[in-house]
Amino acid sequence: MSRVLRGQIDPSIRLRRAIHANDPSLAQRILTSHPHLLHNPDLSLTGNANSNLHLAASLGHLAICRLLVDLGHESDTIDRSSPSPALNDEHQTALMLAAAAGHTEVVHFLSEHNPRCILRQDIRGRDAIMEASLHGHDTAVQILLTYAPGGAGAALAQADADGNTALHFASSNGNLLVLRTLLAAGADAGRTNAWSWTAEAYSATVQAEVYLKTLVGEVERRKLARREGEVGVKTGAAVRLVGQDVGD
Repeated sequence: MSRVLRGQIDPSIRLRRAIHANDPSLAQRILTSHPHLLHNPDLSLTGNANSNLHLAASLGHLAICRLLVDLGHESDTIDRSSPSPALNDEHQTALMLAAAAGHTEVVHFLSEHNPRCILRQDIRGRDAIMEASLHGHDTAVQILLTYAPGGAGAALAQADADGNTALHFASSNGNLLVLRTLLAAGADAGRTNAWSWTAEAYSATVQAEVYLKTLVGEVERRKLARREGEVGVKTGAAVRLVGQDVGD
């Protein structure tokens, strides 16, 4: 009886169950028999058209993410009707969902596989770094900044549809470690959003506001010291040259 019932369950549902159960072997067997289900968007009312990779990434199931990518989930050459990377109804990538959930191993894998996904923005203009910053996942932020095309500075210059940067999101939730990471990577604390609000203005708590002010002060002092050091080196070099001329 159980075999009959199991056989009656739609393969797409069985596949999603295998992903939920973190069973890559079962998932591979189902995909071998039903290769057209590689993307398998969830078209239920609450599914948000999430693909298999979206689901696996949101759950932090690295082995299944590797399996899906190896089978060509993120390749246009496998299924030209599906975009690369796969997007859900909100134009989110699997990387965004992994970053929001703080699944660092999956974030690392997907960032390494396709770094361009890091700067991809959804329908609200948010990217994976913003999602990780919003939810306070510092390690994920560091990984994303490491692999971001064009460097951390360019990545942190991105803003969502309301002009909010990753620093705004980190400040709004009082994520202190993330604030330090973002500022150390070059985030602009003076950047304002569409309502002319800085990240400091969005501080979730007084503690976060004070901490952010302190960090900004540290960054400014380091910049000043670095500039003074560079000027000193140049001045010292000039003096040596003059002394050589006199000696000659």
